[in-house]
Amino acid sequence: MADTHKKILFKYYSDFLGETVSETMWAEIINLEKGFFKLDNIPFFGASIATADLFYAEYDENEKNFVYLETIEHSGNSIVQILILEKDFDKEAIREKLKAINCLSENLNDTFLAVEIVRDIDYSIVKNILKEYETQEIIEFAEPYISEKHRADLLKN
Repeated sequence: MADTHKKILFKYYSDFLGETVSETMWAEIINLEKGFFKLDNIPFFGASIATADLFYAEYDENEKNFVYLETIEHSGNSIVQILILEKDFDKEAIREKLKAINCLSENLNDTFLAVEIVRDIDYSIVKNILKEYETQEIIEFAEPYISEKHRADLLKN
């Protein structure tokens, strides 16, 4: 993976944590000399970027790492965060339900996960699933990055 990918440092304010965070994520190298990369990770804390977005990063001597500067092209993918509220609830039930409609997720811990919604998924279907769990007070969810395509899905339904 090291030949085709680099770990990139992202620094941003997280509404979830209420503070500035640093998060390293894998990205596919598109053009190392020009600093072009494609995100190959699901962000946990709310960077305004989604998987498969193209972005620009520069090597920072102080950080000894490439640091994200700006998104160049959005993929149309979105990111949602889920916080499990109900004690002893098996988050795999939600993960499986989302996976069945082609939404992959990554666990940060037992109560927090980040979900990738790819461009061709109708976001209103995903949101209905999340609202169902939220109404039962099993979860809370946040939408740190919703693409224009997915915002349009919500308007047409």
